[in-house]
Amino acid sequence: MEIENEQTENSTELDNLSDTLFSGEEESGGTEEMKNEINGNWIPAASINEAKINARAKRRLRKNSSRDSGRGDSVSDNGEAPKSGVTIPTSPKGKHLDRRSRLGKGRGLPKKGGAGGKGVWGPPGQVYDAEEVDIKDPNYDDDQDNCVYETVVLPLDERAFEKTLTPIIQEYFEHGDTNEVAEMLKDLNLGEMKYSVPVLAVSLALEGKASHRELTSKLLADLYGTVVSRHDVEKSFDCLLRDLPELVLDTPRAPQLVGQFIARAVGDGILCSSYIDGYKGTVDCVQARAALDQANVLLSMSKGGKRIDNVWGSGGGQQSVKHLAKEIDMLLKEYLLSGDVAEAERCLQELEVPHFHHEFVYETIVMVLESTGETTFKMMLNLLKSLCRSAVITMDEMKRGYERIYCEIPDINLDVPHSYSVLEQFVEECFSAGIISKQLRDLCPSRGRKRFVSEGDGGRLKAESY
Repeated sequence: MEIENEQTENSTELDNLSDTLFSGEEESGGTEEMKNEINGNWIPAASINEAKINARAKRRLRKNSSRDSGRGDSVSDNGEAPKSGVTIPTSPKGKHLDRRSRLGKGRGLPKKGGAGGKGVWGPPGQVYDAEEVDIKDPNYDDDQDNCVYETVVLPLDERAFEKTLTPIIQEYFEHGDTNEVAEMLKDLNLGEMKYSVPVLAVSLALEGKASHRELTSKLLADLYGTVVSRHDVEKSFDCLLRDLPELVLDTPRAPQLVGQFIARAVGDGILCSSYIDGYKGTVDCVQARAALDQANVLLSMSKGGKRIDNVWGSGGGQQSVKHLAKEIDMLLKEYLLSGDVAEAERCLQELEVPHFHHEFVYETIVMVLESTGETTFKMMLNLLKSLCRSAVITMDEMKRGYERIYCEIPDINLDVPHSYSVLEQFVEECFSAGIISKQLRDLCPSRGRKRFVSEGDGGRLKAESY
């Protein structure tokens, strides 16, 4: 019994040795200083070496565990303290996000060379080559070598066609670039809906202005041969003639406008000249017959010298300044001959250049200054009064026109004598009619009057001002 108790005490002392008996200094100092007697009991050398190995393994495991948790360690693998200037490896992401092994094995590097983990497609810097086809693959097909992959665009149906092309055409009415429209249409798979492009464009132009119709005619001419063919154009106008009863509900002038589109298409060469003859005696719709008659009349007039390309007028912001100034001059001269204020107002609106109305005001006043009688003076005054009341010409454009006259009156006076006095009288009448404001009237320049003083006149001013 005493022997068994001694063995139990010895085993307990050996366990304590693994944690407290051997330190790093004792290991480095060697085994000479190690005592083999504990509490009066002798321990075999083999047991001491075994306890030493176990203590070293526990200490190494404890050091690796501390380094994984981000706390570092104060000793190295051989039990020595780290040198100064050496950074202890730590994990900023914590114990659970570190990819290094926590089993105490390896060199502390990331697992799988950094290629492991969720969402990782290999180590950093790895470039994947093109996948080669394996002939021995059970799913291998000989046709795969000659296979060409292309993006397939499904053809548009009727609903998607209108939803896609309407914004394109409306945007074209703003920028007027036919090449951009052609490129956008080439990216679409129109399929059998190509003939609907002219139908949709003409339908939107009927609800717009004359400049929109001019842009639509140019668009049809530029799309011919690239996007639409002659057969598509003929089919589109056939559809428009059938839909005229419905188009009249929104646009009462639809028959005349469609007839002008047909005549312009024939003049541009995208529609056969025999297209109208093919409908003779076969049309029952009143609106379709009116459209064909309008187109026939315009084509007959073109043979006499009338240009079809001016069927929509010569207005719009796409025209040059020189051309618009010429149109305004012709408009005013025609008004002086006819005296029709309503016709002059309609012609000015058809030019569709509200930002250029100051040129109209300028030319009107210049004609008043160059005139010799009272007729032109009164007619131009009535015209400006009517345009101001109907708000066809805004106050800003009216002001810009008068300011241009005020700036150029010295040069005008060189060619037109007494222009200062005529301008003052016209400005005063315009102010009385409510055309201009008092501030604009006060800005009117006046030529300085000279005082002629001679003996015996008592300082009186002579009647002549000049």
